[in-house]
Amino acid sequence: MSRRTMRTNSWQVLAAAIGAIMTTGCVAPALSDPPAQETSWNIVLILVDDLGWTDLSVMGSTFYETPNIDRLADEGMRFTNAYAATTVCSPTRASILTGQYPARLHVTDWIRGHERPWAKLRVPDWLHRLPRPALTIAEALGRAGYVSASIGKWHLGDASSRPETHGFDLNVAGDHRGQPPSYHAPFGIPTLKDDEPDGVEYLTDRLTDEAITFVSDNRDHPFFLYLPYYTVHTPIEPEADRLMKYEAKTTLVEGHWAQRNPGYAAMIESLDDCVGRLLEALDTVEIADRTVVIFASDNGGLVLPLSPWGRVTSNWPLRSGKGSAYEGGVRVPFIVRWPGATAPGAVDDTPVISADILPTILEITGGQRRRPVDGSSLVSLLLGEGPLDREALYWHYPHYHPGGAAPYGAVRAGRYKLIEYYEDMRVELYDLDVDVGEAANLSETLPKQTARLRGLLHAWRNDMGAQMPSENPDYDPERAETFTR
Repeated sequence: MSRRTMRTNSWQVLAAAIGAIMTTGCVAPALSDPPAQETSWNIVLILVDDLGWTDLSVMGSTFYETPNIDRLADEGMRFTNAYAATTVCSPTRASILTGQYPARLHVTDWIRGHERPWAKLRVPDWLHRLPRPALTIAEALGRAGYVSASIGKWHLGDASSRPETHGFDLNVAGDHRGQPPSYHAPFGIPTLKDDEPDGVEYLTDRLTDEAITFVSDNRDHPFFLYLPYYTVHTPIEPEADRLMKYEAKTTLVEGHWAQRNPGYAAMIESLDDCVGRLLEALDTVEIADRTVVIFASDNGGLVLPLSPWGRVTSNWPLRSGKGSAYEGGVRVPFIVRWPGATAPGAVDDTPVISADILPTILEITGGQRRRPVDGSSLVSLLLGEGPLDREALYWHYPHYHPGGAAPYGAVRAGRYKLIEYYEDMRVELYDLDVDVGEAANLSETLPKQTARLRGLLHAWRNDMGAQMPSENPDYDPERAETFTR
């Protein structure tokens, strides 16, 4: 089941103690005959870094190969209008874990962010860590007797704000960094011991081995496994034995916006293989039928040319990518497999967002929520019982990013999306039902829709207490585009 020897961990003692006093969870919902007894649902949340909306075969890619993730979609529900809470990683991760919008948390950029000291606007004094008062999924489930592990990227603060300070019983490989020093051992991550000779282990495999060990050791206890892979974030460092196949495939690729990065493709194949191993482990220890698996990405795919093979990925037909205000920066893959509840192969086009994950998990498990929670539970969609009672989704990014973003806010209500840029307060309006590539700005031709969405956005910002950028006294038009970090 695992390529590494299972080790005894200190948290196993805690797991046994918690398991002895745990209470049972909610009754498992089903499409036909309900289970005869109550089920304590295990939760596995797989979060991939920088995975674009079309970076899976099931989402339309003909270059990347993801049979195991595709199978997960075939056995669960796939959301085609799923969004990250921001166009970069740390705020989305904070939103996933707390169910709150980044604007409310004041965690609005990746930690520690970019700096453009001579830009037109000065960014607000935002928070560089996950706020301690915000209740996380791990803390909420811990009250119900769950054992929780965070295995992989954390990137939500320094040593004073790590997973173990936010309700997790186990932290493997999580610290302040947003990308690994290396995908090949030695990894250089203080919270991940280098056990094998240099170059033998691959980071994605190692994190999966750790996850399988946790699942196996806690098969008899309700658990929450948060598995935020570092992959497919840069550096683009694939396993050598997977690379040759994709180098050969590039000769068959046509079109300027086609996906063609062989190193990135090989990293996605490694990810897919590891997801398959984890799903197999759930079957092996006979808990797959009482384990909910959620698969998501933290922002859109990176399109900047940051590898020897050129552009990292392509989000076509979406516009742009990570670090932009457009769909390519925030629309992401999102899959939920809830055995006996989600109809196999179901597809839902309801707009959903990262903040929905916490309330969904807590409704499934019967965990207690603490207000405020900005997301909506997706249970009604997963059960096929009806639409969400929600008017709009919102974004707030008062920062500059090399991916193209200047400080902006955005709102999607129904088919329409409005973007407001804070430098000059200009707006763009798009009809995503007919223009997913955001090519035709309708703000002047549809003034009533523009005014309505702008009003929603402004009211939401006020309600969130959103931090706004201010006029920069050091503004220098000649150096305004210069990033110093």
